[in-house]
Amino acid sequence: MHKQSIQVHQLENGLTLLIEQMKHVQSAAFTLMTPAGVAYEPNGKNGTAAAALDLMTRGAGGRSSREITAALDSLGVQGNDSAGWNFLSFSGAALAENVAEAIPIYAKILREPLLPEDQFPAMINGTLQSLLAIEDDPQRKVFVELRKLCYDAPWGRPSDGTLEDIRSLTYDDLVSHVGQKVRPNGALIGVAGNVDPALIRETIETCFGDWQPLPEPQFEVTPAANGIHHIDHESTQTHIGLAFPGVQYGSPDYLTAWAAVSILSGGSSSRLFTEVREKRGLCYSVYATLNSLLTEGRILAYAGTTTERAQETLDVMMTEIRKLGEGIEDAELRRCKARAKSALIMQQESTGARASSIARDWFHLHRVKTLEEIHSEVEAITVEQIQDFLKKHPMEDPTLLTIGAKPLQLNS
Repeated sequence: MHKQSIQVHQLENGLTLLIEQMKHVQSAAFTLMTPAGVAYEPNGKNGTAAAALDLMTRGAGGRSSREITAALDSLGVQGNDSAGWNFLSFSGAALAENVAEAIPIYAKILREPLLPEDQFPAMINGTLQSLLAIEDDPQRKVFVELRKLCYDAPWGRPSDGTLEDIRSLTYDDLVSHVGQKVRPNGALIGVAGNVDPALIRETIETCFGDWQPLPEPQFEVTPAANGIHHIDHESTQTHIGLAFPGVQYGSPDYLTAWAAVSILSGGSSSRLFTEVREKRGLCYSVYATLNSLLTEGRILAYAGTTTERAQETLDVMMTEIRKLGEGIEDAELRRCKARAKSALIMQQESTGARASSIARDWFHLHRVKTLEEIHSEVEAITVEQIQDFLKKHPMEDPTLLTIGAKPLQLNS
């Protein structure tokens, strides 16, 4: 792997810039994250962050949305934005020589959004249509609702909001969110690629150096419901969601937990796929994933099946999950490590993945892990280490959510 070097620069207003120079590529990418995400929404106003983000991209710094799009297109920028639980994020990738010209455009979006009031109704209608589409897609809905059940509020809130709350939003709610929550203190900017670090630093200082910090917003935490839940949905299919306690990304056990979940659900040779789908033909989709917040994590699992085979599918899933703690074969761990190495190599070639990753690392760890460090940690994982982790963190007493014609039960 190429030798990595991460430069970290702290601005006086609390913004952190992270730069990874990748001389072996021709592109560069950036991720700009301001801590104004879903967790900072007022109670009863879920969807404020996503709606505010949408309106922020509809013109800034005296330019209309069309003019901004044209400027970014002329630089060849492939951009994306999203509302997460902690941050509003803006990302872009382009030829390396164009990134320093693209960043000021995004600085205007963050600092000088026009927030056109005349576009507020159309934006709300579009959001409502997206939420109605989720109602018609139980596979997506099961994860939205499962997260609300297994995480404390506000961390379980849907990132896109709810139909009821979106309908109650006003234009002033969005203006208030942008004015009070979008801020430099706690913001992160990750830049990766064949860039000149001195030029990037100068660009960030010019664009963001005089941005004034704001007070840190406060929010109330409401305990998660957990337990067993069912949502009636007349259909021949049943969607099963399970949530188990996990560990956060910053935990020393995170990669061990990732390996355990990968053995359970990492490709067509994994246990869930082999036993539940391939051998028994119980479902058309089954998998598990490791999900992380700053201070805690969850292991989430899903299966989609027919109503008639739903209880059997759940029973077999739970059997395989429990069996994981009874023993793991060396061959399973070798396949797991091979998948990890492939992912690391692909990340090494992707400036977008690295820009996002170094910003994420700084948020969770207050430092950046190099790919070499992750590679060494993956190589060091042993079967015994995974078994010890599963003893300390047994996958028991899950939160269960089903969507379908009939509720299911957890059998011991």
